[in-house]
Amino acid sequence: MKLRDLAGILPVEASSDIAVTGVTSDSRQVQPGDLFFALSGTKTDGAAYATEAANRGASAVVVAKGAQIPGVDIPVLFANDPRHALALAAARFFGRQPRTMVAVTGTSGKTSVAAFTRQIWEHAGFAAASIGTTGVVAPGRNEYGSLTTPDPVALHRLLKELADAGVTHASMEASSHGLDQRRLDGVELAAGAFTNLGRDHMDYHPTVEEYHQAKLRLFDTLLPKGAPAVIFADDPWSEPTIAAARAAGLSVLTVGRHGTFLELKRVEHERHRQRAEIMADGIIYEIDLPLAGDFQIYNALVSAGLAIATGTPAAKALPALEKLKGAPGRLDLVGTTTAGAPVYVDYAHKPDALENVLASVRPFTTGRVLVVFGCGGDRDRGKRPIMGEIATRLADIVIVTDDNPRSEVPEEIRAAILAAAPGAIEIGDRRQAIHEAVAMLHAGDTLIVAGKGHEEGQTIGTQTLPFSDHEEVRVALRERAA
Repeated sequence: MKLRDLAGILPVEASSDIAVTGVTSDSRQVQPGDLFFALSGTKTDGAAYATEAANRGASAVVVAKGAQIPGVDIPVLFANDPRHALALAAARFFGRQPRTMVAVTGTSGKTSVAAFTRQIWEHAGFAAASIGTTGVVAPGRNEYGSLTTPDPVALHRLLKELADAGVTHASMEASSHGLDQRRLDGVELAAGAFTNLGRDHMDYHPTVEEYHQAKLRLFDTLLPKGAPAVIFADDPWSEPTIAAARAAGLSVLTVGRHGTFLELKRVEHERHRQRAEIMADGIIYEIDLPLAGDFQIYNALVSAGLAIATGTPAAKALPALEKLKGAPGRLDLVGTTTAGAPVYVDYAHKPDALENVLASVRPFTTGRVLVVFGCGGDRDRGKRPIMGEIATRLADIVIVTDDNPRSEVPEEIRAAILAAAPGAIEIGDRRQAIHEAVAMLHAGDTLIVAGKGHEEGQTIGTQTLPFSDHEEVRVALRERAA
């Protein structure tokens, strides 16, 4: 690629024949010929690394208009919004992406919706992929990931790989960080979806309203006019989201008990599945969803809405719900005690998610609901007492333990939770907490181990140590069965 091929994205001369062999925003990864985007962050300004990028052989540097950079002997291009420009440049550089791309935003359910949508497409015969918190899943590919929404360069490299491998349909999560930081701006979206909004990322967004506004970029900025916007209709934030999508000229398709596109007429809860009646185009579909919890029904409806909105007939999409497999760490039944008490691992690490998962197991729990959870360090501190209150209100036995303390003092995180959790048991060591909770189980009880879900490590200080809630639960169950 020549620099002139990025005309329209960057202020370059049409005659510029400078070769561009890659794009990056990390000066440490610059290779000779790369176009370096100097992005401003919360802690550092990328312009300070322009000299390092030049020394490593960058072909040119892109900075924000008005930025002060040291003298470099390579072209410097000034952009109104370097993050936006990076996303578009990455899309143009890598060139290909699956022809049907959808994105889902919301506080909870994004991972499940992305995974469910992929599975529905697969059932309909499409080569499909999903991208999100649990990684990348595609035909012949299952890779663990760490970011909900990858940076634009990694994302578009991945989309090209998927397209080159024959993937035609891909679903991805759109986090508020990813949307605010323009990571999806180069993705050619066919449809978007909204699940719900609760308290999250208050360490990044000053208010819940601004958090919601970041989510709305999917609808008011990224989706083309007339594109389908599948919106869960039963959340307190559904109406403002619907209003914003309509104002943006999108085709709003609502799902849920108050949905008009897919209406949930009736649902019966059982221990490991739910029987649902869903109306689409005046036809009632009776579905046995092999997953527990109201929130899984709602996620399945959003997913089916996305699949139908992008061309899968309802008569194929809705029956496919009976074949769904839950996303890793989302109300995952890990095993049962010899007395039949189930133990679930769930990723719930924010107030609404914890409330949803505890409420979802109550209908089929004849005994006690037990929960083991903590809160992550270096994240929203305000949610800690909120989650403590939710846990003690909805569970019969609460064990407060460590999540990922990161750089914070673990005892202080637990103390903030315990301040609003009278009667809760404090066991700092997560492994011990899980084992003691399993030992407490009687017939009829249900245990939820919440907060880390699919994660395979625990971050303490600057170290991430191997740790899996799933594995610890399995070990504890084996020990009790011996």
